[in-house]
Amino acid sequence: MSDEKKLAIIATKGSLDWAYPPLILASTASALGYETEIFFTFYGLAMLKKKLNLQVSPLGNPAMPMPMPVPVIMQAMPGMQSMMSSMMKKTMKKKGVASVEELRDLCVEAEVRMVACQMTVDLFEFDTKDFIDEVEYGGAATFFEFAGKSDICLYI
Repeated sequence: MSDEKKLAIIATKGSLDWAYPPLILASTASALGYETEIFFTFYGLAMLKKKLNLQVSPLGNPAMPMPMPVPVIMQAMPGMQSMMSSMMKKTMKKKGVASVEELRDLCVEAEVRMVACQMTVDLFEFDTKDFIDEVEYGGAATFFEFAGKSDICLYI
């Protein structure tokens, strides 16, 4: 039996702010010597697309810090999501935070196993050509095979 620790992550969200936790935790765990796997399902599959266009929504996210208070009605206006996403990306870049693309590349480099939920791919009729080449495809049983032996299992 291996002494190597294992981390299993289920990634279910596809927004800009929700892409960071699984990728940061997976790349860090891998750097610390953990065998790491992320199972991407439902909206989390957006993180595996070759062309990323992840957005953050200020609407429904009251904890999002903003440079000035913005009334909820204004947050719902067309273009606000794109504007807020752009602002967040600029702030992250200015503060030296890696982009989602960079973190995903780091995970690939660190040999984090990335599994796309085949059921969800089929459900939403995604074209696998739109996903990065390093993705594996499998179902819940594939995830449980790894997660059942993991030391830590996270749902994000």
